[in-house]
Amino acid sequence: MPRPAPRPRRPVPPPAALRRPRLVRLAQPRPRLRMVGVALTLVMAAFVVRLLQVQAVDASTYAAKAAVNRWVTHDVTAGRGTITDRSGVDLAATVDAYDITADPYLFTPEQTKVRDAPAQAAELLAPIVGGDATKIARQLATPNSRYQVLARQQSPQVWNQIKDLKNAFAAKAAKGGDVLAGVFSETHTKRVYPGGDLAAGVLGFVNAQGAGGGGLESMLNKELSGTNGKIRYAQSNGRQVPTAGVQDHPAVPGSDIELTLDRDIQWAAQSAITAQVQTSRADRGYVIVQDSRTGEVLAMADAPGFDPGDLAHADPRALGNAAVQDAYEPGSVSKLMSMAAILDTGTATPTTQVTVPGTLPRADRIFHDDVDHGTWYLTLNGVLAKSSNIGTILASQQLGKTQPQANQVLYSYLKKFGIGDLTGIGFPGETPGILAPPQKWNASQQFTIPFGQGLSLNALQATSVYSTIANGGVRVEPSLIRGTTGPDGRFVPAAAPKRTRVVSTRTAKTLATMLESVVGDEQGTGIHARIDGYRVAGKTGTANRVDPQTGKYKGYTSSFLGFAPADDPRVTVSCVIQNPTKGSYYGGSICGPVFKQVMEFALKTLRVPPSGVPAPHLPITFDPADPSPPATTVKPGTDTAR
Repeated sequence: MPRPAPRPRRPVPPPAALRRPRLVRLAQPRPRLRMVGVALTLVMAAFVVRLLQVQAVDASTYAAKAAVNRWVTHDVTAGRGTITDRSGVDLAATVDAYDITADPYLFTPEQTKVRDAPAQAAELLAPIVGGDATKIARQLATPNSRYQVLARQQSPQVWNQIKDLKNAFAAKAAKGGDVLAGVFSETHTKRVYPGGDLAAGVLGFVNAQGAGGGGLESMLNKELSGTNGKIRYAQSNGRQVPTAGVQDHPAVPGSDIELTLDRDIQWAAQSAITAQVQTSRADRGYVIVQDSRTGEVLAMADAPGFDPGDLAHADPRALGNAAVQDAYEPGSVSKLMSMAAILDTGTATPTTQVTVPGTLPRADRIFHDDVDHGTWYLTLNGVLAKSSNIGTILASQQLGKTQPQANQVLYSYLKKFGIGDLTGIGFPGETPGILAPPQKWNASQQFTIPFGQGLSLNALQATSVYSTIANGGVRVEPSLIRGTTGPDGRFVPAAAPKRTRVVSTRTAKTLATMLESVVGDEQGTGIHARIDGYRVAGKTGTANRVDPQTGKYKGYTSSFLGFAPADDPRVTVSCVIQNPTKGSYYGGSICGPVFKQVMEFALKTLRVPPSGVPAPHLPITFDPADPSPPATTVKPGTDTAR
């Protein structure tokens, strides 16, 4: 068998040391440069595309995002003017306060990175501002809104608490959402009343927006408010950009108002009427103090009252000024006007003899006096002193040859005294009262109006009637404003009040003497109003009261009005109490002491000297058996004086 051929041997490589080294060729530089150029071109292209996207394609989208940092404009509320009494003592003033505001856009999830930012912020803010967390959260989540007022008229302490919270959240904003970045404040002023309820009915109050809501605050709102300014600044993420500058149009503060009120006399009047209303368990009462010569109101007090700085706890029924807004039938205090007409026309004199029966049938009624009596033999002065309704009817009938003529004469004097018209004081809500023309008086009204039933007025109108007599028969429009001080610091006095002669000086002096008999004579009804050292002229009133709820007579209106010193009048005081239900309801008994207390205080405060001479004595009664013939007489059944 033949042998296989031998395999060929592989060649053995030479040792490494004997191998030839390989040559490494370097890359060409041009391709590398091309690659760098392409990369740079792509980067620049990306920048260009991005720039076109921002400035052209998506410009509106990015403009909306930029709205987070933009200029904002806010109103700057002008400082409200101060209201002072006649001596410059503050009755209503302003202090710094803050409105807490928010930008709902800054509470969206996109801005805060927190899903429930409005709810979280509301839980933090509600206890501080005293608000409702649910309501605040709803405000913070208001869509398409950039401005919400969360709380008004907050104190500096409240805003400082909120600022501390804002700073705390801002400090850790990098770790989590800042849920208070959109909370801001607007500086305002808050109305305060240093005297609490002192003269609240006159001053009124301001509403939540800081505007006048009642009383003089409402009546003089334009003068007190001034002119608001504006401030414009840039903000970023809820914070003002300090380097962006501020455009500021300063506010012009309101004027200061000086009233005719005297704070001390106002306090005395308010204390006296409040105590008597409580003692008598009456519905309400009011006292007015007026300068008899100038018509300036020195005090105007209501009870019950309210604190204009704490309206949340005020009785809504007490928020007005009842002294000018209540219309009531005055009763016997109105007899002064009937007597003025009788004397001024020469119909009778204070010594005219009036025979007053116990009852008097007229029209469809039988009239009585407040006490049962037989026949009284009174002078005209006695009719006023004893406040006889029957005597007043009989005397008033003598004003004309017929009853319609007498009605017309009486009506003309009532109008001259200001009954049925506004007083001219300009107070909001003042009632002119009710005085129908004589052609519309019904059968009984023509006999009730002479003694104060069947017509109505407000307490300031009644006070003005007595001031007219005290001022020698000249009516001076009542006033509450002495003047104003503008932003420039200049004081501008109020315009002089209108003056109108109502009765002659002689008639006024005679009436003043007759009114002294009401207080000074033992038979008078006003003995509780006497003041040691001063001659006092005044008149009591006890009228049937119209219940405002039913429109029917129920209860009484008790009153006393007068002035002092009677020989040189300086001060007029009126007291009216509505529906006293405890104790006496006679005006002389419950209003006479209030008059005395307030009048004494006013005379001392104004340093009015005591009366220099004693009061003259006018007769109250006459003796029917006296044989000497009287100058004039008035008897039942007669139509004219003889």
